[in-house]
Amino acid sequence: MATLTATKLTPLGDGVLVRPQVREEKTRGGIFLPDTAKEKPQEGVVVAVGPGRRNDKGERIAMQVQVNQTVLYAKYAGTEITIDGTDHLLLKESDILAVIG
Repeated sequence: MATLTATKLTPLGDGVLVRPQVREEKTRGGIFLPDTAKEKPQEGVVVAVGPGRRNDKGERIAMQVQVNQTVLYAKYAGTEITIDGTDHLLLKESDILAVIG
């Protein structure tokens, strides 16, 4: 996992920076889950988006996601990075499956 100390990161092309939403540490029945039993989150909030990819003619294709949207993404997609002590995920727009809400 890469560690960045920069406070501002702008993805390139069709890149999307997402802050995964933290899962509950205990079940509805009150059982606490260890880190090894937790599933990777697949839902997060978009923190930054790139300008969009280019088509064969060199024209920019606009991004479909926007900052502050909650998204659902592929389970093992992206690259995990840490920015100012907070975990983030750098994804391609195609790794995002849906916008929630």
